[in-house]
Formats: sequence, C-alpha cells, structure tokens
Amino acid sequence: MRSVLLFLLVVILLSACDDGRVFEDYKDFESKAWNVKDTVSFAFQIEADGGYAVNCNIRNTLDYPYSRIFVNYTLEDSTHHRIASKLVSNYLFDVKTGEPNGDSGLGDIYDHSFAIENRELRRGKYFIKLEQFMRTDTLQGILAAGARVEKIESK
Repeated sequence: MRSVLLFLLVVILLSACDDGRVFEDYKDFESKAWNVKDTVSFAFQIEADGGYAVNCNIRNTLDYPYSRIFVNYTLEDSTHHRIASKLVSNYLFDVKTGEPNGDSGLGDIYDHSFAIENRELRRGKYFIKLEQFMRTDTLQGILAAGARVEKIESK
C-alpha cells in the first residue's frame, strides 16, 4: 500500500513540472455557463524578453450545444495599450461524429487548449481578455475559460 502511494505521489509531482509555462489560470463559471457579459481577464508578468505562445483554455461538459466556440482575444501591455486583438475559434466536438475533442479528466468534462498566437514580448506586465462571441448570450456547458502563456525555446 505504501509503495502505491509513493508511486502516485512521484507521478503527480513529475506531471506538475512544466518548464515552459510562464502563466496559466482559469475563471470558473459557477452557473456552468459563459454569459456574453462575462469577460475573462488575467494579468501576468514576463520576466525575460523573448518569444511566447499564448493559448486559450476551455473546460466544457457534454451539455455544450455546439461543435465550435468563438472567442474574442485581446492582449494589452502594462499601460493597457492593445497589442493584439482577434477572433479565434476551435472545435470542441468532432463535426461528423459529435465525439468530444480535448482531454477528458473526469466523466463528461473536457479540457481544450488551442493556440491563439506566438509573439515576441518584452519584460513587463500584460493583460489578457477573453470574451465569448457566439450567437447566444449564454453558452451552456462551459465550466471555465482560461489562458496559458508558454516560453518558446529558441534553437
């Protein structure tokens, strides 16, 4: 029993190591729905100049009624000057089969991470805003939305 617990602890610790991650956070939606008025905002710090990948993270259930999601993304610097802004989309479910895409961690909950952009950033504070941009005001089945920033290793 003790060796099983030790093995699980080692696996958890090793999987938690993520050298490339600079920032990652989620905003949970208590109502299990993303309302059009709910802008998801994050602040993060860049410690070294270089290339960074920005990803959008979505956590959904099988209750999500569409195959695809559209998200407006905005990146601002420390003075809230807009650096980038664009509409991005990703398929949460396969169009033909209806099977969920993404990683399933628990029952009918799926995590998706899709690239928004790769960009050169300088040291400093930045802000990311995510807004759902669908035809309905409330997206049922969306549990959380988040952002992830990773350092791109130069070769």
